[in-house]
Amino acid sequence: MNVKIKGTGSAVPKKCVTNDDLSMLMDTSDEWIRSRTGIESRHLAVEETTTSLATEAAKRALADAGITADELDLIIAATVTPDRFLPNLACEVQREIGAQHAVAFDINAACSGFLFGLGTAAMYLTNGVYQNALVIGAETLSKIMDWNDRSTCVLFGDGAGAAVVSAEQEKGGILSMVQGSDGARGMVLNCDNRPVNNPYIKNDTALAYVSMDGQAVYKFAVRTVPESIEAAVKKAGLTIEDIDLFVLHQANYRIIESVAKRLHQPMEKFPTNLQEFGNISAASVPILLDNVKNRGMIRTGSRIVLAGFGAGLTWGAMVLEW
Repeated sequence: MNVKIKGTGSAVPKKCVTNDDLSMLMDTSDEWIRSRTGIESRHLAVEETTTSLATEAAKRALADAGITADELDLIIAATVTPDRFLPNLACEVQREIGAQHAVAFDINAACSGFLFGLGTAAMYLTNGVYQNALVIGAETLSKIMDWNDRSTCVLFGDGAGAAVVSAEQEKGGILSMVQGSDGARGMVLNCDNRPVNNPYIKNDTALAYVSMDGQAVYKFAVRTVPESIEAAVKKAGLTIEDIDLFVLHQANYRIIESVAKRLHQPMEKFPTNLQEFGNISAASVPILLDNVKNRGMIRTGSRIVLAGFGAGLTWGAMVLEW
């Protein structure tokens, strides 16, 4: 039994905020942001929520796959910014799309989340537990950014991407997967939750914001991402030259260039959309996958690498044949 992506979908907020817009709010500039990251704009939620964005992406993925919500057996949502602690995002999407027969739960692996969710769904499908799954990556990162920290807040955006995956007899689908975590270095990218606050201990309950050591994250990414891609490609019995497209987490254009260089592959194989959307954490990879599919860059038989990396620290790479 093979696990294949049958449909994709994505959604972003209506509000598009350019670098020039941000320069009106803080001491930054289009040149400063663009030259260091490649980001030109990002979409920020005003009316939208994590749930509404995830639901819209899910509906589009279902329509693309040609299946109904009633046929779903499993929904996995990857996010670090759900609207609520309880109920989880996956259950909220289940309610909104009417997927009454699906088991629904969330995972948090930050920017690697969609890859971890896809891998988890694949295990259920490969072992015959379920037939159809919906995997979502959705974030409203703007609500956990310190908008006075110009070195961090300018990098991130909001949005959601989704994929419907099914167990099929036909060839292709997911060929291999590798994953990794390094909690010992996790604090280079962090955001605190509520502290303990009860009748026996009093703590400040002010909201915390994302804190990042950009240089440490950069060094981690440029070394770990190509290593994980090479491992996944080898596990699939292929070579790097056999890969048609590398769909990477969209964190920084310099990181993507460095990965391409280390793999000795042309940038033409590394599509990007961070120019418009910035870094959307768990939503980054599925949004880009949906974008490149809609641009006609993927054909039957295309060999694709999906790769993510982020807080935890976590990373993952997956090889699939369309």
